[in-house]
Amino acid sequence: MFLEIALWLIFGLIIFWALLDPVSRVATAAWEVLLPIFNSKPVELKSQFGVWAVVTGSTDGIGKAYAKELAARGMNLILISRTLERLEKTKNEILEINPEIEVKIISADFSKGREIFVKIESQLKDIPIGILVNNVGKQYTYPMYLGEVPEDELWDIINVNVGAVTLMTRLVIDDMKKRGKGAIVNISSGSELQPLPLMTVYAATKVYVRSFSEALRAEYSKFGVTVQHLTPLFVNTKMNAFSQRLQVSSLFVPDATTYAKNAISTLGKVDTSTGYWAHGIQNFFTLIPPVWIRMRIGQFMNQVLRDDYFKQKHA
Repeated sequence: MFLEIALWLIFGLIIFWALLDPVSRVATAAWEVLLPIFNSKPVELKSQFGVWAVVTGSTDGIGKAYAKELAARGMNLILISRTLERLEKTKNEILEINPEIEVKIISADFSKGREIFVKIESQLKDIPIGILVNNVGKQYTYPMYLGEVPEDELWDIINVNVGAVTLMTRLVIDDMKKRGKGAIVNISSGSELQPLPLMTVYAATKVYVRSFSEALRAEYSKFGVTVQHLTPLFVNTKMNAFSQRLQVSSLFVPDATTYAKNAISTLGKVDTSTGYWAHGIQNFFTLIPPVWIRMRIGQFMNQVLRDDYFKQKHA
């Protein structure tokens, strides 16, 4: 009798724990949609985190738009990207938005791996970084089977998506810890929500960003450091240029400016977010089915986008 009761209790606990994670994720997604309604007051970024912000991948797309939003809020900026000419152009655009701030630039190609971080570290020395936006990322040229992806492209994806977020964080985290404040914003991707065939390695690197962010938060939140993890879904940027259907802005495929305006307003309020309310709605419904269904849907969508690429190429 007692053995039977114990077995039923164990069975009940297993079911409870199996259901807890997906229920928690769906509840978190729902709260993200409701948050702007209940907490619309903007956070004063300079007083809460510090006066300097670093943005990687800052000459295009989300990174550039996010840097402009930081400038509008009076943050001094350090822009890091690959091409010096584009950095200079972006710097001038930002100073037009707010001529009262300081803007520094660092030319660095994160695909080169370890060698570039010595240069970056020397140029960040003695600057109290309040916010680090780990935005730089590398996507597949178009949806491909693993054996089709050039080896150099795979190394670039790993070095940029995994290496940059890790080593850039390490460069600034100790100083934030000493000052007892600061924010790390890690921009991931909705591709992390399930294994993603035809974008296999890209999606896997974004799972790393999620895991890294959650563990880092557990390590450093007690020292006053905020670690935010953003998971945007489709945004109209050059990264998604392999399909024309992703180059048309809409409610669910915002342009980078719209995304950044929404995303920056969540900093200091939530630790994990898509960064954009309409993506939050998509995220809510995405997380309801089990992972294997989400993977199959993702595979189907990528096959459609792959077909789009070849149609555009041969048009």
